[in-house]
Amino acid sequence: MNKTKNIYLLPLALVTSLFFLWGLSYGLLDVLNKHFQETLNITKQRSMWLQAAYFGAYFLVALPAGIFMQRAGYKKGIIAGLLLYAIGAVLFYPSAQAASFTFFLISLFILASGLAFLETAANPYVTVLGPAETSAFRLNLSQGFNGIGSFLGPLIGGALFFSDEENGSGELETVRFVYLIIAAVVLFVAGLFLRTPMPEVRGDEIEEREMKSSRSLFSHRHFVWAVVAQFFYVAAQVGIAALFINYCTEKGLGITNERAAYFLSGAMVLFTVGRFAGAGLMKFIQPEKLLSINAAANIVLCFVVIFSPGFISIYSLMALFFFESIMFPTIFALGLRGLGAKTKKASSFIIMSIVGGAIVPLLMGWIAEHHSTSYSYFVPLFCFVVVLYFAISGHKPNRNHEEILPNA
Repeated sequence: MNKTKNIYLLPLALVTSLFFLWGLSYGLLDVLNKHFQETLNITKQRSMWLQAAYFGAYFLVALPAGIFMQRAGYKKGIIAGLLLYAIGAVLFYPSAQAASFTFFLISLFILASGLAFLETAANPYVTVLGPAETSAFRLNLSQGFNGIGSFLGPLIGGALFFSDEENGSGELETVRFVYLIIAAVVLFVAGLFLRTPMPEVRGDEIEEREMKSSRSLFSHRHFVWAVVAQFFYVAAQVGIAALFINYCTEKGLGITNERAAYFLSGAMVLFTVGRFAGAGLMKFIQPEKLLSINAAANIVLCFVVIFSPGFISIYSLMALFFFESIMFPTIFALGLRGLGAKTKKASSFIIMSIVGGAIVPLLMGWIAEHHSTSYSYFVPLFCFVVVLYFAISGHKPNRNHEEILPNA
């Protein structure tokens, strides 16, 4: 047993570093959204195409990434993802020189294609690097480092991108150098993966620890509902963060872009704390029960965000991040329960459902543009209702096959 743990310890630590890298990328994305509205003179509705390009890449690339890893393994899939990540980051340099929103969208799509490879590999890899009954705990723990990256993103963006709001070209110059540094770090991590032996957990190995099911993947009720719930959860997460700075600056409280970015960074701290706290609580509370509590809390908080004046609405907006923190990894882990050799393929479909972050926020952008940013938060409110249903009922496997699925 100790030998098995030692075999998995270093790969688990290295894979966990990937969660930090894509968290940093996502944290910067929400600052870029407001930044480009001003430096490139685009509307809130058009700026949401950043989210569409970013999460649209997940939808288009996740399934090919899953097929690639089914044949080549997790390690090669991770290295391919890191290389695409680095290429996309480097392309921010000519995009900034051209001051072209379209070029930025292309660069971001390539970068996010790399992230789709990384998430398709890393999320299921973490769930199978150890006992099935602690898969949700491990994934929440690893996702905690995603929260650290998400916290640093707006902190860096707020300090650098909004440092000289009257000089658009200077701000874009800062953007290109930040992404060049990110590209260098990503290539360094790719080198570490090349040099490190990674145990390849294949279908037959998974089946020894998870009972095999010969049924069609989409006949697994809990998996199908995980895809649906993940679509709406990511839609809520992306929309909440994308319009966060707009919400703060439009409340009439004298909040500047830079200060709003720091509020966003503070919200990401709550997100990170929620991830680690959730991982700890899951040793005492079943993941689905904790998920239902958090979803219900966010439904209430959305009402406060929509209708309350003053700083109570800002603090409620920040609190949303704390309660949404465990949702992605918990939905992911619950959706993969008992799928055996189908785990990689199932992971691809759940990652594809991240496209919710590309589609639904466009609706939020339209509502914000034509009504108000506050009213746009009705959209994540509905999304959390779907997550609540998954936590209460949707996560349960088919009754007639429940006995073949392991407890988690």
